[in-house]
Amino acid sequence: MATTGRKHMVKDFNHFITCYLCRGYLIKPTTVTECLHTFCKSCIVQHFEESNDCPKCGIQVHETNPLEMLRLDNTLEEIIFKLVPGLREKEEQQELEFWKKNQPKENGQAENLRCQRVGLPDVGGDGGGGGNDDDDGEGDDDYHRSDPQIAICLDCLRNTGQSGESTVTDLMKRFIRCSSRVTVGTIKKFLSLKLKLPSSYELDVLCNGEIMGRDHTLEFIYMTRWRLHGENTYPMVLEYRPRIDFG
Repeated sequence: MATTGRKHMVKDFNHFITCYLCRGYLIKPTTVTECLHTFCKSCIVQHFEESNDCPKCGIQVHETNPLEMLRLDNTLEEIIFKLVPGLREKEEQQELEFWKKNQPKENGQAENLRCQRVGLPDVGGDGGGGGNDDDDGEGDDDYHRSDPQIAICLDCLRNTGQSGESTVTDLMKRFIRCSSRVTVGTIKKFLSLKLKLPSSYELDVLCNGEIMGRDHTLEFIYMTRWRLHGENTYPMVLEYRPRIDFG
């Protein structure tokens, strides 16, 4: 006799898809990497304004900046949207209404930008879409803000004995926060722009004294170079210097 599988209701999964802080469905689910507990992004960010401890288990997430230990869980977000009918549309509408109330329009551009952020067609557009037709499915206007973020410190490495050492100086602002998917090549372009170096000028970027390849991402460097040294703290420090040609 064949047995029929039990049909599961959405409420059967509520324990896994609701936020411990607001008790609602997880919106932009964000995981604390130290204990792997997940909360709404806005909920956990607000909590960390007052405390450095995980609100669920009480573990100290970070001594000074717990926001460094947060990672967005895009896969879980997609699962929740598939489990809960209408949740995605509701959140997109609420986000659109928020921007209408809190950001003034300038020549209609702000309205178009808000619509693109939530995946809607351009207001007053020609039907060409809202900017989400890129190969990777994401609009260019996001500028990777939805990516996991990482803080780094860019230090000028001196006393290298290179002739161009005087050209490469310290940055006015050494600490930056950016997407963890940024590559070393992009960091080099950023440094060249800020230091006003000639386009032909080459730089080395190092972590713990080791030269990093142009295609290495900051996340890769953090996981394989920086984190392995127990004495290292936040933020991750990258050093730069004039390129040394070893022949």
